[in-house]
Amino acid sequence: MGRYFHSEVDIKSPWQQVLAAFWQRYPNPYSTHVLTEDVLYREVTSNNLLLSRRLLTKTNRLPGWAERIFPAHMARAVYVLEDSIVDPQSNTLITKTWNINHNTLMTVVERCLFEAHRGRPPWTKLRREAWISSAVYGLARPIQEFGLARFKSNQAKAIRGLEFALSNIQRDGHT
Repeated sequence: MGRYFHSEVDIKSPWQQVLAAFWQRYPNPYSTHVLTEDVLYREVTSNNLLLSRRLLTKTNRLPGWAERIFPAHMARAVYVLEDSIVDPQSNTLITKTWNINHNTLMTVVERCLFEAHRGRPPWTKLRREAWISSAVYGLARPIQEFGLARFKSNQAKAIRGLEFALSNIQRDGHT
């Protein structure tokens, strides 16, 4: 069945600044597990959308109980694809991320919508959804519970990392 997560956060910054911070959020002290980010594809469409695909490399620390079950030689790096669509007309950024390795152990798919907050300008609203699943027979439920707990912890760090990037942009006077 899998696990589902949903959250909404209001960010006390205009959408244009949040967008700039999104592209500049790594490295930061809250996301030290993110090792690399590489742009694989980028295009501006005829209707002025910015489409991007990036590859992120992250560390993959397993919990102690999983270290005893899964092979020691199992790769500890997780490769994550991130597709994004920036629409400057509607002031939205939509992202979808998913892991491309360790899929039998656990798959995490995340969708985020950053948009100018209609009720509280100049704030930005972030809506985040995630789906966590596992195909490990007999262990799927505890793996999914672990994945959900880790996702909740990491998304809190991701917000702090975005705020860190925002503070750098605001300090430097860039948008």
